[in-house]
Amino acid sequence: MDTIKSLQWRYAVKNFDKEKTLSKTQIETLKNAFNLTATSYGLQPIKLVIVQNKDIQKELLKHSWKQPQVVDASHLLVICIPKKYTTQEVTNYFKLVTEIRNTPDSVLNPFKEFLTNEIGKKTQEELFIWNKNQAYLALGNLLTVCALEKIDSCPMEGFIPEKYDEILNLDSHNLTSILVLPVGFRAENDYMKDLKKVRKNIADVIIEIN
Repeated sequence: MDTIKSLQWRYAVKNFDKEKTLSKTQIETLKNAFNLTATSYGLQPIKLVIVQNKDIQKELLKHSWKQPQVVDASHLLVICIPKKYTTQEVTNYFKLVTEIRNTPDSVLNPFKEFLTNEIGKKTQEELFIWNKNQAYLALGNLLTVCALEKIDSCPMEGFIPEKYDEILNLDSHNLTSILVLPVGFRAENDYMKDLKKVRKNIADVIIEIN
């Protein structure tokens, strides 16, 4: 029930306390949580950019529909995916599997060949959509971990990716921004913090088949 209480505590913060900053330990927890996110086939076609620079955050604010959370939050997390995705990512993944698990090639090669073929036959547009879905998995995971760790957050799609990419120099990393997550601590005067959570009844969102 502690988990449910934490999820009830969570909400999309509108007003962060500008004076409070996440600890290094809390940031490390979020880094590890992101890295442990489930992704399709375990390929991890996602990267996380962590911004803690008020000048850069102010610049990004101009391209975030003027949402103050972007600059007021302790840190700004930007979830990204590759602009171009190739079968080299499959090769890299299986190399890592071999290094960590020491699994023989005879065991890995059939699955490696399957994934190489699956990715090789998809267009870049199809791969973009697929990888974008992985970014949302990461966002959901981060939101839950933030709630459990009593870190406030506000998931955002309202920004201009092209401008973020330019300001954060993401092109040089073959990345494009997909989602933004300001994190920090709610301000005492945030009008949302004491409002009751609005959700449908459990019976309206769950179908049980026995």
